[in-house]
Amino acid sequence: MPISEPVLEDYLVLILLSAIWGASFLFLRIASPVFGPFFLIEMRVASALLVLLPVCIVLGKQHEILLHWRPIFLLSLCNMTVPFCLLAYATLSISAGFASIINSTVPFFTAILAFTLWQKRLSLSAVVGMLIGFSGVVLLMVDYAGPLSSSVSLLAIAAGLAGSVFYGLAINLMAQYLPAVSGVAVTTGSLIFSSLTLLPLALWQMPEKMPTGSIWLSVLSLGIVCTGFAFVLFYRLISRIGSNLAVTNTFLIPLFSLFWANLFLAEEITFFMLFACTLVLAGVGLTTGSLRKLIKFCRVKLVS
Repeated sequence: MPISEPVLEDYLVLILLSAIWGASFLFLRIASPVFGPFFLIEMRVASALLVLLPVCIVLGKQHEILLHWRPIFLLSLCNMTVPFCLLAYATLSISAGFASIINSTVPFFTAILAFTLWQKRLSLSAVVGMLIGFSGVVLLMVDYAGPLSSSVSLLAIAAGLAGSVFYGLAINLMAQYLPAVSGVAVTTGSLIFSSLTLLPLALWQMPEKMPTGSIWLSVLSLGIVCTGFAFVLFYRLISRIGSNLAVTNTFLIPLFSLFWANLFLAEEITFFMLFACTLVLAGVGLTTGSLRKLIKFCRVKLVS
């Protein structure tokens, strides 16, 4: 499918994705301490797989998984297995809102990896944007960890940043090797491989006593909505409008995550956190070129 100019539907999907993935940090923060990272993520991908596998079969997309199993397997490691566990580990020590701001560095790593591995152009504004964005992350680290003495917090921050690196690699892999494969096939195949890869670790970390009640709603929401449904939409967006525009949902994810965490977990939103978030998102705007396009769009509207 050729890349086209985004239409209103694409922007609405971006907003919906931002709200869903913003909520995923809330669910991670709730469920990770109860289940542990490996078992939680196994439940996340397995529950999503149970819903999507029948859909994939009914649509007749299973042959795409068999045909492209090697890149899909690699994608599953970079976009699900490894970063999901890293983020689940990070939310054991840091807030949901903080984790989402760290995760908003994904476009930086997407651009860096595209430049280093696929020789994609990296403009001066993109470099400046990365410097601005990373300065926001550094400010968050200093504010959250105090004099940088909390090794647990720093390790959690490092895990969150490492997850962003893997996401950035996954976006490039999807754009390079799987643009013509349907989102349902890519997502279902990734869920299959991720479920199998994580199964031994999940069995090793299985809780001695399974929790009951509403905690399972977080797990099912994380799997079915934030993983299965959301990734189908995301891969479809990449095939429609390209990876550079698709990752601009990073602008809104931290805002939604801060809102959900404040609403349901009473996590404090400080001025310093909002300032650092603004730096990160401004950096994302410069790196992806979205800030320039937004300014141009506003000027056209004002003139007209």
